[in-house]
Amino acid sequence: MLNARTASRLDATLAEIRESGVWKEERVIASPQGAEITVNGKRVLNFCANNYLGLSSHPDLVAAAHRALDARGYGMSSVRFICGTQDLHRELECRLSGFLGTEDTILYTSCFDANGGVFETLLGPEDAIVADRLNHASIIDGVRLAKVAKENRLVYRHADMADLEECLKKAAGCRDRLVVTDGVFSMDGDLAPLQQICDLAEKHDAMVMVDDSHATGFVGKKGRGTPENFGVQARVDIVTSTMGKALGGASGGFTSGRAKVVQLLRQRSRPYLFSNSVPPPIVGAALAALDLLEKSTERRDRLERNAARFRDGMTKAGFDLKPGTHPIVPVMFYDAKRAQAVAKDLLEEGIYVVAFTYPVVAKGQDRIRVQLSADHDDAMIDRALAAFAKVGR
Repeated sequence: MLNARTASRLDATLAEIRESGVWKEERVIASPQGAEITVNGKRVLNFCANNYLGLSSHPDLVAAAHRALDARGYGMSSVRFICGTQDLHRELECRLSGFLGTEDTILYTSCFDANGGVFETLLGPEDAIVADRLNHASIIDGVRLAKVAKENRLVYRHADMADLEECLKKAAGCRDRLVVTDGVFSMDGDLAPLQQICDLAEKHDAMVMVDDSHATGFVGKKGRGTPENFGVQARVDIVTSTMGKALGGASGGFTSGRAKVVQLLRQRSRPYLFSNSVPPPIVGAALAALDLLEKSTERRDRLERNAARFRDGMTKAGFDLKPGTHPIVPVMFYDAKRAQAVAKDLLEEGIYVVAFTYPVVAKGQDRIRVQLSADHDDAMIDRALAAFAKVGR
């Protein structure tokens, strides 16, 4: 039982969260994930999932998960190095390496764990980490775990290449330097300038790491992510990403890149060594997702068209959008309570979106983050545009 002092402190914090307008409600979905879902007994259009390619409930993936479940069971009840490695795990790692054009890949239970396992394993007190200010929370937490000296944990202004170079100059005396950035920044939908980052990294003898969670499967001509998009696949040393977004939407993550890096992670990465293996049904479905991506770019191409259609319609309606081409479309309101109210009214109109407020975004940067899917058709997008216009008025 909580003592009175602790209970009172928690009550005060929870009341403050409610009063500030940033309380996060969890709506219960009573259907499979898709472009249309059931919420509170009502069918609504879903515009806030990471289901970019519409594969979360794709029949090929569901069937593959069933086959893996029947053939290899439900779970491994073990970590990889004890008795948790199946042929499916090895197959998926090889397939991901082939898809991304890397030397080797290691699976994790999530990309959060993948990011949590990189820095502590690879870097020590004499090394430096140089990170974009808007990197994902999992990168921030991973850096905190590293034994890198505090003065060698450098942060550069978002996508500011001049500031990145200044940080690299400060780290010149360190043994190794690692530049780490999101490939796509999840709150704004903008892409890191990877060509310039790689140029600076090579100039200052630094490694490059990219978290490509919001890009793998659909950014780049063949969906191989931001390194493909910028033509720097061979110049990026480490890529972390997930199967929990475009590659099926369940869970599981991975680190891919230089073979020696992956080998060391297998030996020393704590989230890998102390976490159960990715369940066989998820691995089977991820393999089916790669099959679909390697056969055709049709879903990726449709997603690109959908994002352009929605962005164009919202701009014409007078909404303030973060610029870009990515299917993450931030609709800016700059006020937590207003963003929450708009999201609530949109749900009444049959459009499911979520307001993003502090601490997920900075104070005063409150927004609704709309996310397009390849499963949205023109009629669905036009219905969302009409609802935004109505509620906005």
